[in-house]
Amino acid sequence: MKNVLVIGAGRFGRYTSEKLLELGHQVMLIDKNEERINKVLPYVTNAQIGDSTDEAFMETLGIKDYDLSIVAIGDNFLSSLETTFLLDELGAARIIARATSDSQEKLLKRNGAAEVIFPERQLGTWAAIRYSSDNISNYIELMDGYSIFELSVPKNWDNLPVGQINVRSRFGINILGVKNGKMEMNINPDTVLHFGQTMLVLGKTDNIQRMFGL
Repeated sequence: MKNVLVIGAGRFGRYTSEKLLELGHQVMLIDKNEERINKVLPYVTNAQIGDSTDEAFMETLGIKDYDLSIVAIGDNFLSSLETTFLLDELGAARIIARATSDSQEKLLKRNGAAEVIFPERQLGTWAAIRYSSDNISNYIELMDGYSIFELSVPKNWDNLPVGQINVRSRFGINILGVKNGKMEMNINPDTVLHFGQTMLVLGKTDNIQRMFGL
């Protein structure tokens, strides 16, 4: 369990906080808008109304006590940048900040952000790939060009064992699981695939797209 500070109670900050709480973490949410704070109270451990660019206010939060600080401010980049800088000055353990451009990313990292995320860009990429083919049920982008795809089993793989298809040595692709009602993750060379099932595959994104004609 982590102790997480989320700054910004807009849609991104609210949904992030709700999910963190659902995963069992302690969540403190900060926003200077009282109406926003009142809306999220049932979905966080604690919440406070305050200005994250106000050093005196931020000092009262005990920034060093949080394992993770997420700057989720989306409507005012200057406030986001000031908040990130202030968190770093107050000794925040790890800062994740939201950005909408590469130039914002550079500024945030120079001022204390360990990582920068692009919610709109990442969602757009996911949607473009997810809906570009009827064979894709889900898609997760990993690091260094790798991805996990949930795909339909091709018709020409019907009733073939994983070992016979041999996609690992031929294409560098690993079949992680097969779904037929529920996901079965205990995959071995004797696991037989059937047309109509979906499967989880891991590999280089380019290899998967080429292999399955995506």
